[in-house]
Amino acid sequence: MKKTIVNLFTGFLGVGKTTALRHLIATRPEHEKWAIIVNEFGEVGIDGAALMNDELAVAEIAGGCLCCVAGPQMTATVATLIRRERPDRLLVEASGLAHAAGVIDELRAKPLGEALEVGAVITLVDPRQFIQPDYHRQPLYRDQIAIADVLVANKIDTADIPTMEAFRQQAAALFPAKSLIGEVRDGELDVAWLDAATTPKPRYRPAVPADAASQWQSAGWTFDPEQPFDGEKLTRLFDTLPKLVPELVRAKGVFRVLDSWVWLNWSAGQWGAAQVSWRRDSRFELIAPAFDAEAVERALRECFE
Repeated sequence: MKKTIVNLFTGFLGVGKTTALRHLIATRPEHEKWAIIVNEFGEVGIDGAALMNDELAVAEIAGGCLCCVAGPQMTATVATLIRRERPDRLLVEASGLAHAAGVIDELRAKPLGEALEVGAVITLVDPRQFIQPDYHRQPLYRDQIAIADVLVANKIDTADIPTMEAFRQQAAALFPAKSLIGEVRDGELDVAWLDAATTPKPRYRPAVPADAASQWQSAGWTFDPEQPFDGEKLTRLFDTLPKLVPELVRAKGVFRVLDSWVWLNWSAGQWGAAQVSWRRDSRFELIAPAFDAEAVERALRECFE
């Protein structure tokens, strides 16, 4: 039986993986059948809702790193999806806190390795973060860079010329060398990059304590699909989130606003919006070192229409 090609998408929190996947889905070759698996740090899946498409099968694995907390669940989810859908290509969006090398280990090992061919690993980075030594001191970040076949600087419109020059110099000096180094804005990846050459990778797991992600907490809320939200109130909420949640790391949600559904995405002090086809419920999730969950829920409910 022909093997399904699997492309892993990795990158730190808020770098734009879901936006990039949305763009790739929109430019998918008509002759290829795709399926999507989304892994999120929290229990409430937002990215899966944002990627929902009538033509694609989308599965979610919530609650931590694919290869740690959700390892057995990943094997079962992938196996079920492959057996049911028989896709030509499987795109796996790993959590921003996922140990990428460990995910590759799981995809290659039996029984998944008998049905999958691991294709190019795509790692997205924010060039402003990439050139900062503090990020490269984090084993998790180094792992995501090292495992990449294709390294993509996203959000280049937010980086100045010296930052981009530094990114190019540092990226070109990486060992082992990458098959491809790209620069994009708004996640506009070239679909041809999925077929970039792969390089042999050692079987290893980074020396990261099992509780390394415990410095962050996550919480999620869901609301009845019949309950609309006020767009202006949501705008004010996302504008003031850093005050409501000091040291906010990430926030995102899917909301019913009048007769449409929108995906709101907060990262690195900025947020944006896009329409989605999700209709199941409204949902919101955030990640931060600490927060008042009751205050956040009150703020969300104050946004009801």
